[in-house]
Amino acid sequence: MTTPRSDGRPPLLLGAHFSIAGGRHNALYAAAGCGCTALQLFTKNARTWKETPLTRAAVARFDQARKETGITEIAAHTSYLLNIASPDDGNRARSRAALSAELERCGRLGIPYIVHHPGAHLGAGADAGVDNAAREIRRIFAALPGRNCRLLLETTAGQGTGIGRTFEEIAAILSAVDAPDRMGVCLDTCHIFAAGYDLRTREAYERTMDHFDRTIGLAQLFVLHLNDAKNDFHSRVDRHEHIGEGAIGIDAFGFVMQDPRLARCPKIIETPKTRGGTDMDRVNLDRLRALAESGGDRPSA
Repeated sequence: MTTPRSDGRPPLLLGAHFSIAGGRHNALYAAAGCGCTALQLFTKNARTWKETPLTRAAVARFDQARKETGITEIAAHTSYLLNIASPDDGNRARSRAALSAELERCGRLGIPYIVHHPGAHLGAGADAGVDNAAREIRRIFAALPGRNCRLLLETTAGQGTGIGRTFEEIAAILSAVDAPDRMGVCLDTCHIFAAGYDLRTREAYERTMDHFDRTIGLAQLFVLHLNDAKNDFHSRVDRHEHIGEGAIGIDAFGFVMQDPRLARCPKIIETPKTRGGTDMDRVNLDRLRALAESGGDRPSA
């Protein structure tokens, strides 16, 4: 179980994205083996539209793994195939059905968060993409009342015609859906850096977080993806790098890890898994743990 640290600070909620090979429950055991207190996983094969029924036995195994590991801060990530912002009615309908199935599956598994990319407008324009995404989420929520898992829109790098590159676009979807008890945001450090929000100095970090707070609200931030960036600032290219080894640099992750405003948010890495036979999840997680414990000046609450 997660317990307060020796200095009385809240427990460090830190983890990675883990494979569900051999069963979803195995992701929990893998996370515990890395000393994680949080994790992210796909609840199905993310490369296919095919839906496999969730059995009672699978739910029971997942529940047992959660009890044995004590890990309750769990996020599911939707398949990248989904595009609820698409101008194509058929594509949106298929994506809506898949997102609905994800919400139902996570509800049965007791997973509190579902991270979802808002989608791509495919040439129809950002405003149309925002409208389509919001309308589809409203339809999903209307058909699935009272679910206990929260849908989190992930900030994006803005590659191609993807929406969610600006905090304003995310805020517009949240406002149009108007379901604050069922929605929130996942902030990805690589994505926002690539989209033009700087984090590299204390001043830049504070400006970016203040902008987020004014536009969306820190109360709406529930999960963080901590990834360095292979490409330069404002590149609009989504490629992740090991913590402290990319264009963002190590200081920014210290600002995040030491920010008391973000202590309640699970922090998940999606960095490359291995390098030369080395388990890089352990390396990256240890770097973040060291930053969390290093003290120093912290942003004001």
